[in-house]
Amino acid sequence: MGSKWRKMKLALGLNLCVFVPRTLEDSPSLPDCDSTERFSDAALLSPAHWGSSRPSTPTPSSHGLTFSKSGSKSSKQTCSICLTKLKQGGGLAIFTAECSHSFHFHCVVSNVKHGNQICPVCRAQWKEIPVQGPNLDPPSGRASVGPAGWNQNNSLMTVVRRLPPPRRDLSRRLIVPLCQAPEPGVFDDDESLGNQTICAESSCNKSSADGDSTKIIQMKTYPEISAAPKSKSYDDFTVLVHLKAAAASFRRQNCTGNQASLPQFSRAPRAPVDLVTVLDISGSMAGTKLALLKRAMGFVIQNLSSSDRLSVIAFSSTARRLFPLRRMTDTGRQQALQAVNSLVANGGTNIAEGLRKGAKIMEDRREKNAVSSIILLSDGQDTYTVSGSGVNQPQPNYQLLLPLSMHAKDESGFQIPVHSFGFGADHDASSMHSISEISGGTFSFIETEAVIQDAFAQCIGGLLSVVVQELQVAIECVHPKIHLGSLKAGSYPSRLMVGGRTGFIDVGDLYADEERDFLVSVSVPVEPSSNSTPLLKVRCVYRDPITKQTTTLESDEVRIERREMGGEPGVISVEVDRQSNRLQAAEAMAQARIAAEQGDLAGAVGILEKCRMALSQTVSAKSHDQLCIALDAELKEMQERMASRHVYEASGRAYILSGLSSHSWQRATARGDSTDSSSLVQSYQTPSMLEMLTRSQATYLGSPSAQRLVQPLLSCRSQPKPR
Repeated sequence: MGSKWRKMKLALGLNLCVFVPRTLEDSPSLPDCDSTERFSDAALLSPAHWGSSRPSTPTPSSHGLTFSKSGSKSSKQTCSICLTKLKQGGGLAIFTAECSHSFHFHCVVSNVKHGNQICPVCRAQWKEIPVQGPNLDPPSGRASVGPAGWNQNNSLMTVVRRLPPPRRDLSRRLIVPLCQAPEPGVFDDDESLGNQTICAESSCNKSSADGDSTKIIQMKTYPEISAAPKSKSYDDFTVLVHLKAAAASFRRQNCTGNQASLPQFSRAPRAPVDLVTVLDISGSMAGTKLALLKRAMGFVIQNLSSSDRLSVIAFSSTARRLFPLRRMTDTGRQQALQAVNSLVANGGTNIAEGLRKGAKIMEDRREKNAVSSIILLSDGQDTYTVSGSGVNQPQPNYQLLLPLSMHAKDESGFQIPVHSFGFGADHDASSMHSISEISGGTFSFIETEAVIQDAFAQCIGGLLSVVVQELQVAIECVHPKIHLGSLKAGSYPSRLMVGGRTGFIDVGDLYADEERDFLVSVSVPVEPSSNSTPLLKVRCVYRDPITKQTTTLESDEVRIERREMGGEPGVISVEVDRQSNRLQAAEAMAQARIAAEQGDLAGAVGILEKCRMALSQTVSAKSHDQLCIALDAELKEMQERMASRHVYEASGRAYILSGLSSHSWQRATARGDSTDSSSLVQSYQTPSMLEMLTRSQATYLGSPSAQRLVQPLLSCRSQPKPR
């Protein structure tokens, strides 16, 4: 299960070069290695370090990690909460805690407001905490410097000087453990979208009648064979419907406007996103896990644009909203980083409460961005809403974890998809997979802690490239004697109308460059007097998330040639055979999982082996099709993860469920170290996902020597993906 990517990272040892998220005072361009600090792997895991400029003091929660001795200098120069420099003047008060570490006063107040009463640097428990004065926001004008060297601002400094007050009643009010500020009953305090200028309306508002260059979706159909005997009928004749969304560069070519000021990834006009992250901060997340989660969230925050909005829910035994939906402007990013860096791990795991608040944010918001999604991460099992199940025990009702508003809608797709991430060996993969399936999201398995940022990067790389929404595929029979038998659409809702002459598949959103393949089964009658038989017509209806226009795209009639008995047989479609193999492999995975859950690991391995043998005899496999090679490697990996009950419980179940999620939605998920470019199971990754992954991995590898090592791996991503 080792990979080139993982081996290369280990070979670099303690000489990793890390990109530190830029602050408001830094240059907006990505730094080269000369301006990037070098840290050891241990220093990277420090909760106080991921947003500071140098390694900081060891923390009790870091499980014995050692750090550089230069932390004292950095902590005096940089506020470890907002990541900006501590300097005299500018009207920003500086607060020095009893542990001697200094911060901006308004940063400490924000930190305390989020429930954190320990020092972000040394983790010392503060006995005295500052309270909010009349105005929390930094003043606009310059302030005088007091005798202690602090920037003098009366509204802030008055509160500082009153700490600690000698009187008991005042002390009780200011120094007792801080209660969370009461949350509003309605989460309608989302920040206004403002005047978003994504692209000129005149340049984007084009009709599909202008030509193929303006079509956001390409559609093709393939019958399983090109010709059939006139005297032969088929009860289960397969037609493949293939869809592909336009590339991100399509927007760049067909839209105008000043894009030079946007980050490189965002220069192609795209639909803005409302993103809610629901993060597990239970006691099991303490130490390295929480530090890596904070760093991963820092990466997400830095890669959202000013048109995107973010809100963060933290949950343990209860759940709380750190801040409402807020635009990721420079100020928004800084405040979001402050809130995330204030998190402390403790308590139990109440996933249902976290999702309830995440759903409430989406329901109560006054305005809506074009794309909406929820990201859920947990390393444990919910013990507040559902009880666990074991061998020969009934499956818990995981639907109880999701509010009804997050369940799939009838005949209109999904409302808000939840992309869930199971972290480590102790998470409940069955519940996380069920949450994503019910809501229309994907389930990813983060096997090793170091993969969490890459897993998030892959996910947001897709969310930040949505080019199609509310996509519905309609299939209609043309020949009067033809009827639809089945629609093989994976997890996408599909339905056949009465009479079997028409069927529909609700697809929803498509990322740039994403592809979808659906197999349609039809009955084909005998045609003694005709040289061809018309089968189907396919129609797609979708909405452009930028122009808000609804477009209808129709295919030509799908026909097969009819020949006299004894003539040359028709050509077998490799495209149809390839997708049949994918569905066959997914079905084998599902059956193997059922057998494994019943305790029959040997039977589960046998199911997967039988499928591998069947795939090896297919037309596409014999032609060395890359997707078939990838499927075989994936099935083999699953067999290895069923070697024993312990191995299956630790990783096999999560690996299989993540694979099922990927194949049923035809969308990339993280599995173990499968975000690695050397993996064979990434047939659904898009260029936008790969670009964001490259950006994520560049934060670990910034030096020229490291880039030379990783460049061959990154260049593999420009190669055609397995089909």
